[in-house]
Amino acid sequence: MPIATRVTEMLGIEHPVIMGGMTGVGTPELAAAVSNAGGLGIFAIHNAGSPEAARTWIRRMHSLTNKPFGVNLTILPSMGPPPPYAEYAQVMIEEGVKIVETAGSSPKEFIKLFKEAGIITIHKCVTIRHALSAERYGVDIISLDGFECAGHPGEEDVGNFVLQAKGAKVLSRPFVCSGGVGDGKQIVAALALGADGVNCGTRFCATKECNWPDSFKERMIQASETDSVLMLRRLNNTCRVFRNQVSEQVEKIESEKGKDFEFQDVAHLVSGKRGREAERNGDADGGIWSAGQVVGLVDSIPTCQELMDELMKEAE
Repeated sequence: MPIATRVTEMLGIEHPVIMGGMTGVGTPELAAAVSNAGGLGIFAIHNAGSPEAARTWIRRMHSLTNKPFGVNLTILPSMGPPPPYAEYAQVMIEEGVKIVETAGSSPKEFIKLFKEAGIITIHKCVTIRHALSAERYGVDIISLDGFECAGHPGEEDVGNFVLQAKGAKVLSRPFVCSGGVGDGKQIVAALALGADGVNCGTRFCATKECNWPDSFKERMIQASETDSVLMLRRLNNTCRVFRNQVSEQVEKIESEKGKDFEFQDVAHLVSGKRGREAERNGDADGGIWSAGQVVGLVDSIPTCQELMDELMKEAE
């Protein structure tokens, strides 16, 4: 029997599993595969490249699935002019998106906009204080991201064993456990800690539907739980990425520069342009790509449906 929680009921999904929005790999095709498998697939709207292209992506999602899906709006510092966040938000509303995930900087202005449009909102938080702020803004579901997660784990370094239990004590809204989740036992553990589901990113990158080249996925299978790098820590902009030649070079420069380290010292190494080129070339050592500690649990490259069946069979 499927596991029902407040999150599955709110989102209208079969399983308490969300694939949050991700830069690069967060495409309509991968998100639709997760939704079709009974979870909630989310694609990151900035991946489309422009608000009008984003409109096309949302419409493509509707053609790929008739199940619930979400769209992610990530608000982060950028190396150049910031993305047109307000325009992206307006496109989401105009295209009738029902579920939006926000991440990064404070989503206050956007939450108000989305709530007025009747949209269910999820916000990623790496600390309890941020989660409490999100509740005050009116967010419907909190995604509590532990230190294990890929991407931006924040600067507090709180793992999920404590973060989720504290969430259960102090939060009034449903929350999902995000970061480090890769099997059914962990789903049950998250529920036992008080979460109403889980958010998985890295694990869904190691599926057939993910647009990463096979060389990236094979490296994930070979990896251990220690094969990630925390870079840009000295800039208070920590990013957890896969351990490869480029990330190790960044790690070395940051260590050697110490207090004199500046972003420009590694900008050429960590640029998104370089990362996308590495993906196109199938060069797993050619650029930066995100992966959480859960990479150490990846031992196969299934379809999203096969992965979901495996996760839920073990959990149930």
